[in-house]
Amino acid sequence: MKHYDYLVVGAGLFGAVFAGEAARRGKRVLVIDRREHIAGNVYTERIDGINVHRYGAHIFHTNRDNVWNYVNRFATFNRFTNSPVANWHGELYSLPFNMYTFNRMWGVVTPEQAYEKIESQRRAAGIGEPKNLEEQAISLVGTDIYEKLIKGYTEKQWGRPCRELPAFIIKRLPVRFTFDNNYFNARYQGIPIGGYTEMVRRMLEGADVELGIDYLTDRASLKTVADRVIYTGAIDAYFDYSLGCLQYRSVRFETERLEIPNFQGNAAVNYTDRETPFTRIIEHKWFEFGLDENGRELPTTIISREYSSAWNKGDEPYYPVNDEKNTLLYEKYRVLSEKEPNVVFGGRLGEYKYYDMDAVIASALDLCDREL
Repeated sequence: MKHYDYLVVGAGLFGAVFAGEAARRGKRVLVIDRREHIAGNVYTERIDGINVHRYGAHIFHTNRDNVWNYVNRFATFNRFTNSPVANWHGELYSLPFNMYTFNRMWGVVTPEQAYEKIESQRRAAGIGEPKNLEEQAISLVGTDIYEKLIKGYTEKQWGRPCRELPAFIIKRLPVRFTFDNNYFNARYQGIPIGGYTEMVRRMLEGADVELGIDYLTDRASLKTVADRVIYTGAIDAYFDYSLGCLQYRSVRFETERLEIPNFQGNAAVNYTDRETPFTRIIEHKWFEFGLDENGRELPTTIISREYSSAWNKGDEPYYPVNDEKNTLLYEKYRVLSEKEPNVVFGGRLGEYKYYDMDAVIASALDLCDREL
């Protein structure tokens, strides 16, 4: 094997951005991934003309001009706007929480009426400075919306009572006293036409890519193929869990092809009651308006039910559990990582951080500036 300037472990967004930029600046770069495909969790697989989001829905959104300009070098984005729907025992509500939600819940018709309803419920709950997710949610949207549209969904997603979850998890929840159904407060939003996999493939141009290789099982020999390692896997796994396991949540997907053109009429429907075992259903075709690449309507559809689950060694880690206990443990691993010669840790798992896609790309570009 030839010698490289950089070995990038992981062909997801962070690794692809760094590898591509390094290659375009004249560096010799090898990218490896233990999966048999590139693009990490944003991987899309084309089935029946539909770009299926294999590891859950990913809607690109950002307020960062530099990141938006960067991704547009590798893909053209459509005009998809994220407007999910909440289903509570067959009652449908708008997400984000807005005037449609408040009218459906309470029959109010003005922003002032909605605000007064939320304030009265917050006062009745006796909440001052929110100490946990439950109190934060009630202070934002009141008790009724919390009980119907937040509590069950959140406890399924995180596997613990809302009172045991930190308040910050829900602070970015959009609440609007308007009829705006756009979930994200972002200037730029959309889905790459042709899917994320094609976008990442273009990002990686110039770098060598080898798939189906697990760095942690053969790191002794792999370390010798490059001067520097960019590691985007789980930081605790890198150190053989020597200080203990960081906690994650995992997700299981049940994907089904249906011989009908329309299952739910929306890309994402969240099932917010505690009794429904899955958290949401994704209907992939609506990320691209139900049309194939030639603009024709698709006669079939593909849906994915998402089941949140506890994480165990060997499972795919999706969401870091960034509570106080895990944050302290991560800090100990971070100190170890800084002593690791010629290895840089980055990305969602390498930094144990709940990252949106644009933040992952921004972090990778920052690393490019420092390294290259």
